[in-house]
Amino acid sequence: MSKIDLSFPKNRLRRLRQSAWIRDLVEENKLSSNDLIWPIFVCEGENKKEEIDSMPNVYRYSVDNLNEVIDIASEQKIKLVAIFPYTPQNLKNVDGKEALNPKNLVCRSLQKLKSHSPDFGIMCDVALDPYTDHGHDGIMNDDGKILNDETNEILIRQSKLFANHGADVIAPSDMMDGRIGLIRSALEENNFKDTLILSYTAKYASSMYSPFRHAVGSSSNLKANKRTYQMNVLNSDEAIREALIDIKEGADMIMVKPGISYLDIIYRIKEELKYPTIAYQVSGEYSMIKLAAEKGVIDEKSIVIEQLSSFKRAGADAIVTYYAPEVSKFLNFLD
Repeated sequence: MSKIDLSFPKNRLRRLRQSAWIRDLVEENKLSSNDLIWPIFVCEGENKKEEIDSMPNVYRYSVDNLNEVIDIASEQKIKLVAIFPYTPQNLKNVDGKEALNPKNLVCRSLQKLKSHSPDFGIMCDVALDPYTDHGHDGIMNDDGKILNDETNEILIRQSKLFANHGADVIAPSDMMDGRIGLIRSALEENNFKDTLILSYTAKYASSMYSPFRHAVGSSSNLKANKRTYQMNVLNSDEAIREALIDIKEGADMIMVKPGISYLDIIYRIKEELKYPTIAYQVSGEYSMIKLAAEKGVIDEKSIVIEQLSSFKRAGADAIVTYYAPEVSKFLNFLD
């Protein structure tokens, strides 16, 4: 076989970059609103839209004000919206029982959104940290240990509750062992066979979650880190083991969280397992861009597109991002 001659000037790679039409024609990955999952926060009260201090341009909406979310998601052609509740302090306790209240914020939000027959799916976070008075994702004993199996029993009931209220996607973010198989079995047994599970498979014990914890009201309660159940930031093979287990147990999609610092994990999972893989551009990543842009240090639009494109390039099929409503506008800006 003859050797290919890649020498200059026969091969001028700039020929494929000289005009917008040729760049568009040969680009290897596409980023569009089809790739986006929009996280929204809901709160008690009426006619509320509260900006979150640590996350500029991100809001908590009262349930009656979710029409704005419907309009934005439909207009921007966002495919999936994720609901996260800001639970009042007086409704939190040691075992997070508000998570099982059929009239809690998530259930009422589901009813509101579903009553409008939206053209997007609705995802519900399954974990106890928005509901516990200690800010952890599971049941805690007197010694401060998070109890895996006891937590799973509540997560099963929480998943069934949300599915019964119309959730299209159940998203366990708690990182308890074995919960995917148990939730899948419970959904099957209760005739929720078509309800999807997006597992937070590789959720690392990152320092990038602080603005989110403020947004759901768990930061002031959290007195210890979550390293006994979230992943070690130095590990990558462990993420593959986590993903293999979740796939075997019945997850339809798997998530890597955070995003930009874990592109290697996104790449490995997608390359090795060939499974639908979601990246999460988390609150800390979002807020750092916003705050740097406000200072004039970076160009917000181009940075956002560059970061989201890196997730696609690494192999992500979709991206959870607080920038979802703005991305299509940013893409138009860069054309």
